[in-house]
Order: sequence, then C-alpha cells, then structure tokens
Amino acid sequence: MHGYTVAYEREEIQFPVYVVCLIGASLATIGIAIDNVILIALSLMALGFGYYNYPLLETGKPRVGCGQYGIFAEGLGIVAWRSIKEIELKAIDIRGSTSNELRITLLDPLERALLVDWRRRPFYRFLMRLPWSFSKSVIRIPLDVFDRPADEIMRSFTRMMSFYKR
Repeated sequence: MHGYTVAYEREEIQFPVYVVCLIGASLATIGIAIDNVILIALSLMALGFGYYNYPLLETGKPRVGCGQYGIFAEGLGIVAWRSIKEIELKAIDIRGSTSNELRITLLDPLERALLVDWRRRPFYRFLMRLPWSFSKSVIRIPLDVFDRPADEIMRSFTRMMSFYKR
C-alpha cells in the first residue's frame, strides 16, 4: 500500500522504558539474592511496565498510516474510507499538559468498517501497547508518541481522505 505512514519517535520516548527495565532487573536480582518477596513483586511490576511499552522501542516500523484503501493502525487493520464519517484533531489537557489525539468517527460498526482485521495478535504481543483505542464508533489515536507533528499527520490523513473518498 502506497501512502503516508508514521512510526514511534526515536528520541526521548525510549529512555523511560529502558530505565524502568533496568530498575526491574536490579530489583529482581536483589530480591532473589536476599530472598525478599516484596522486591520480587516490585520487579515484576516494573518489568511488566517495560513489557507493555516494548513497542515504543521498535522505532522505524510503521504503526499508523493511510493509503488508497483507508487508514491502517497496527493491531487494528485497515478501515475503509467509505466507513469513515470524519477525522478530527483534538487537543486534550491532562494535568496541565496538552496532548493531541486523532479521532476517527465511523459510519459503520467496526466489524464492517475493517477491510482487513488485524485484531488477532500472537500471545506474546497480547499485553503490549497498541497505538489506538476504540469506544462506541470512535477510534482514538494519541499522536504525541509519533515521529511527525500532529498537524502534519492530520493534514495528510484529511488530504488522503478527500482524494480517495470521492
């Protein structure tokens, strides 16, 4: 599929994941060495956080994009252009900081809107982060973790939608 794709950002997003994994490994080593169940439990929580956020370390791989058939997202599939009612960029204030979110409103139920369904994932990927969330008929994609600015992503998606949805 030729089109527009975005991947996770390469710079500042990886550092916290590496630090938490290092802390988890250190707590596990110390907990096993001194036979402390609390430290082992804390290490499992830290390593679980690192496992959940592991996809943030896989930079360069397209996570979200659009092309002639529709919008695709990793772990979701390809949503057909004909099933999309509107695409909007929302600025959301969370505890004093603003984050951008792309909201894709669907005309059809998700099962009919998907041309290709990628929601079945391998077991080892089941607990990992997805670049989207879905509620009712709206797909939400947080844009601040990607390697392109939110307004550029929005412009590209709306341009592609107006071209292919004729």
